Amino acid sequence: MKDTALTPGITAGRLEPRDYAENFADLHPPLDRHEAVVAADRCYFCHDAPCITACPTEIDIPLFIRQIATGTPEAAAETILDQNILGGMCARVCPTETLCEEACVRELAEGKPVEIGRLQRYATDTLMDRGVHPFTRAAPTGKRVAVVGAGPAGLACAHRLAMRGHDVTIFDGHDKPGGLNEYGIAAYKTVEDFAQDEVDWLLKIGGITVETGKRLGRDLSLGALKADHDAVFLGIGLGGVNALGLDGEDRAGLRDAVDFIAELRQADDLSQLPVGRDVVVIGGGMTAIDAAVQAKLLGALNVTLVYRRGRERMNASVYEQDLAASKGVTIVTNASPVAVHGNGAVREVEFEYTDDDLAPTGQRVRIPADQVFRAIGQKLQGDGLPDLDGRKIRVTAAGRTSVEGVWAGGDCAAGGDDLTVTAVAEGRDAAEDIHKSLVG
Repeated sequence: MKDTALTPGITAGRLEPRDYAENFADLHPPLDRHEAVVAADRCYFCHDAPCITACPTEIDIPLFIRQIATGTPEAAAETILDQNILGGMCARVCPTETLCEEACVRELAEGKPVEIGRLQRYATDTLMDRGVHPFTRAAPTGKRVAVVGAGPAGLACAHRLAMRGHDVTIFDGHDKPGGLNEYGIAAYKTVEDFAQDEVDWLLKIGGITVETGKRLGRDLSLGALKADHDAVFLGIGLGGVNALGLDGEDRAGLRDAVDFIAELRQADDLSQLPVGRDVVVIGGGMTAIDAAVQAKLLGALNVTLVYRRGRERMNASVYEQDLAASKGVTIVTNASPVAVHGNGAVREVEFEYTDDDLAPTGQRVRIPADQVFRAIGQKLQGDGLPDLDGRKIRVTAAGRTSVEGVWAGGDCAAGGDDLTVTAVAEGRDAAEDIHKSLVG
């Protein structure tokens, strides 16, 4: 790897040992029983609750909050998990501030919504901590389904299919299942190996086999999967990363933000993870924010996030932007990269300011950098895939692709918004359509 401690300016152990635990502690500590009841009491239990419509998985939010308020959090968890089997993770990582909580009547009336996300976490954690799995399998159907990708879409699809009585094999190219939840989310959002605990809990439904180290196009072909199974679901995500297309992009110290985040998530000792003194992150989405914040938390002195459009056009929510700023990240907008400078290793990144239409203004700035992270979007990888719609797999509303017997969902499928909760909804809905197709 080019940007290890051998690269000048990039080194490990920038902080005192105790600082790492403090910096990467749970971003939103869980509610205790009393706090949950108090928070639940703020809900109006609206009959035509706008929060339900705002939730991609359409959880009955007023119902589960009422169940918490009446002292039955396990029942609340079942209400959640019936719609969103990854409700525990979604409670931690969903941008609730732009989904259910933004639509909350309390938010509209008072500017302070019901804490739906934290209440969802309280309920699901209560159930999972007791080792309870509230669903059972239907009678075996004798049908076999291949699910490619063990991320949110694939896991949701596999669980629903197993619950309907089908036998499912999940294939994934990584060493662990979990996909984005395991490798692509900031460590302070999901602590204590929760992603793997949730996968282990989900697999208690039975009927699901997981095979890791198996990647489509490298170890698997769509044709062979179709021949060996009654249906195939593709939840392969977006494995490729867009390049900047600049001279000097191959200089040491410049890498993909997703690789940095994955390395951090798998690190046993954060004090051994090298980080630069002057870090520049290029992009404006959640990956860019997560990379920038975590670089700062690892001890980088200066972290600058640069986006080519204005703040209002950033894919990252205002809450996430404010979080980055509160951690000391400098956000520069309306600036597009034009060159990477340095002698072997990166030393500066040159940007040109743009107007709202991305037209260059002629004004340029150089930002010092010994480490640069690309976070300008990912792309679909793979050969022999179903027909595409732009850069993603074309699907119907139920996830059917152009290939008979093949469904797709999550980030690899066109039409979604690249959120964990949306991927879960698409995997769940595709599973129901697969089930109907298999049983006639």
